[in-house]
Amino acid sequence: MTDKSNPTIADWQAAAAKEVKGADLTWATPEGIDVKPLYTAEDVTADPGLPGFAPFTRGVRASMYAGRPWTIRQYAGFSTAEASNAFYRRNLAAGQKGLSVAFDLATHRGYDSDHPRVTGDVGKAGVAIDSVEDMKILFDGIPLDKMSVSMTMNGAVIPILAFFIVAGEEQGVPRHLLDGTIQNDILKEFMVRNTYIYPPEPSMRIISDIFGYTSREMPKFNSISISGYHMQEAGATQLHELAFTIADGMEYVKYGVASGLDIDKFAGRLSFFFAIGMNFFMEIAKLRAARVLWHRAMTQLGAQDERSKMLRTHCQTSGVSLTEQDPYNNVMRTTIEAMAAMLGGTQSLHTNALDEAIALPTDFSARIARNTQIVLQEETGMTKVVDPLGGSYYIESLTQSLVDGAWTLIERIQAEGGMAKAVAAGWPKAMIEEAAAGRQARVDRGEDVIVGVNKYKLAEQDAIEILDVDNVAVRAGQVERIARVKATRDDAACRAALDALREGAKDSGNLLALAVECARARATLGEISSAMEDVFGRYGTQPTPVSGVYGGAYEDDARWTRLTDGVAATERRMGRKPRMLVAKMGQDGHDRGANLVSSMFGDLGFEIVPGALFQTPAEVAALALAKDVDIVGASSLAAGHKTLIPELIGHLREAGRADIKVIAGGVIPAQDYQALRDAGVQAIFGPGTNLIQAAEDVLKLLGHNMGPQEEAAE
Repeated sequence: MTDKSNPTIADWQAAAAKEVKGADLTWATPEGIDVKPLYTAEDVTADPGLPGFAPFTRGVRASMYAGRPWTIRQYAGFSTAEASNAFYRRNLAAGQKGLSVAFDLATHRGYDSDHPRVTGDVGKAGVAIDSVEDMKILFDGIPLDKMSVSMTMNGAVIPILAFFIVAGEEQGVPRHLLDGTIQNDILKEFMVRNTYIYPPEPSMRIISDIFGYTSREMPKFNSISISGYHMQEAGATQLHELAFTIADGMEYVKYGVASGLDIDKFAGRLSFFFAIGMNFFMEIAKLRAARVLWHRAMTQLGAQDERSKMLRTHCQTSGVSLTEQDPYNNVMRTTIEAMAAMLGGTQSLHTNALDEAIALPTDFSARIARNTQIVLQEETGMTKVVDPLGGSYYIESLTQSLVDGAWTLIERIQAEGGMAKAVAAGWPKAMIEEAAAGRQARVDRGEDVIVGVNKYKLAEQDAIEILDVDNVAVRAGQVERIARVKATRDDAACRAALDALREGAKDSGNLLALAVECARARATLGEISSAMEDVFGRYGTQPTPVSGVYGGAYEDDARWTRLTDGVAATERRMGRKPRMLVAKMGQDGHDRGANLVSSMFGDLGFEIVPGALFQTPAEVAALALAKDVDIVGASSLAAGHKTLIPELIGHLREAGRADIKVIAGGVIPAQDYQALRDAGVQAIFGPGTNLIQAAEDVLKLLGHNMGPQEEAAE
């Protein structure tokens, strides 16, 4: 007979089964973890220890936020150095504690603003920095000996860090007092974000040179921020993000040691950067698991100092979880994600603004995002207890599941020669793209709910104020400043510094030290990048879309069958498969959307022509003509669409091929739709578009009627 005062697990199971009429309450996560509806002490297999002690599961400091809350950062860059500086100063006065700089894509890719390849990119997704003069304006009135500065820069990391060092010097701050972080994480760029410049091997040398210089000259500065953020944004599961990020960190440490550095002299200045999405408990467990994994990895790599084994991280709430539809829901999403980051033990945090699904934030939305963190710190009492979820049966079990799953992937990577070789082989990227396609299919089918997008949708969307950057005016101002810098510098000294950098790239000269001399001589970012490119070359890749994921998810779906029948009918009518070129123009390397479109339409039966990244409108038009495509799908994320897509349409018309239909997709604010339609765009698919509906619309553009009469005729 059961003791009612001391119920057993069997008693609970019987009661739960009765309440839900026998339904299975177990949930299988995208990470492959079966989450049970109840956890007990029997599910906890590892002792999490105490905060501040190895393996740091419960936090890297004994007192955590009870001693000092996390640093409030806002990642921002607005068109010009002047506009960004004004924004930073307003935010610092309102309670922000650190700066995180977003650069425009021209800067990321090592081009000056006057380069012909970047006409649509200047100032559109961050601040344009062409010389040390721009960097000085960016931090005017902001004391660099008292302010921690984080800079998200990878491709053009050498000139940007050189400009920062010289700007500090000319502000009166010697480099040994500079405090902050440079991202400097190139392996992640080759895997997902694609804002690389040079091939992998010289790119890894750049990282080692930065490690060497900063360990000697900048003891307060974090020489790398190893980033999983962009992996999750590209579609990785939290398990992928965790494993690949730790493996990237191990690779960087190996390169540092191979270059002659003592592991304990530089490893303590490595930091990490993770995304925080909407899977609340999984994100908390992920940060705890990351600390365990890094401690294990660094112990294996030979670190002796416990500080070298201590994973410190910045976090940012998810951009992908933000929606254009019903955008005020994004305030709640960001708050939930910020709480997960805090409960997971982050050291600093950026909270995204409600309008960042479609544009840079306005002052209004940025204030709400910043105040989200201030309210959590000042009003909730959450900072009063160290690791308040430590000991939770569910959290501890989930943490261990992530540790075990990620370590299995890490061991595979190490067995195959390390992360650089795995990235070159391409399988981590393929894993991420398959996960992204699977997620999009679940959203389109309504299996993964997104409030306001595929459930609880508004009949009419509320209009919100969007920040619009005048790209033409910004570029004109930057071109003028570049001309002034070149007119007033000592050209002979500048040429000598650039020649020395070029020679240093050929042998073993420290590239950052040589670039600092170039910055002092007023060489531009493009000139410094080009000097290294002369030796290393510029790297390019061709997208290879995954196949079968979408088709597999929709295998028995009547709507999918109807679409594949429509594509087959179109093929019979045309005498060949309908042909679509998926194009990425400008310097935007974010290719998740383009890859999803390629994968889904390929599974439907289209012939897909995947365009190379970073093409100009003229290059896309030439490829469209050469491949005789029916449709060009232009993918936009970084706000260059108003410049680049009309230019593409103009090239097609000049070639006498106005019949090639141009459609646009991605992060395109509704306020831009009419201008694109006026330019000749035939369909626009914004954030949150259901790809099945998009495919129906594309077939109609190709002359196929999806109605029952047409189907009967076929």
